[in-house]
Amino acid sequence: MRSRRPRPPEGDQPARPVRPKTPEELRDALLAYAFRALGGRALTEAELRGKLERRSDSPELIEEVVKRVQELGYQDDEQVAQTEGKRRGVGGFRVRQTLKRRGVSEELISETLEARDPDDERAGALELLERRWPALCRKKDPRASAYAFLARRGFGGEAIWPAIRELSERAAQQELVDREE
Repeated sequence: MRSRRPRPPEGDQPARPVRPKTPEELRDALLAYAFRALGGRALTEAELRGKLERRSDSPELIEEVVKRVQELGYQDDEQVAQTEGKRRGVGGFRVRQTLKRRGVSEELISETLEARDPDDERAGALELLERRWPALCRKKDPRASAYAFLARRGFGGEAIWPAIRELSERAAQQELVDREE
């Protein structure tokens, strides 16, 4: 396999002069890099700009590449926000934190959170807690452990407490059934 690095000159041969790239070649190379970066995962505009800034010193060129990628539909903050908003197993606080960290505008974050159904969030918290309940109920204070677990996942109290109450009641009923048998 051939190495991509230029070989050092052998013996008395002078090094070949490197031709500077034309502006079109620089733009095409940066555009190709942007497509490769977006091929890995969906990036927000801020994330893409950060990656391009590490590759180029020209703000005009970076702006041109970002606009072109957006025109072609390969980068869209709305789509990234919607995808993050539909993630299962995380609450609204986690969605807000993630989108803010990824550089999404506050307005778009608010729209994304408003689109989330509170009933779905409660159901998601209950589903997640059902899977973890056997391990959590062995703890010294299972309700506190369950609350902490769901809070770390970004759920708010309005989703956590109903889930904990329901699972606690189920566990108490199951305990009564087990005692009767």
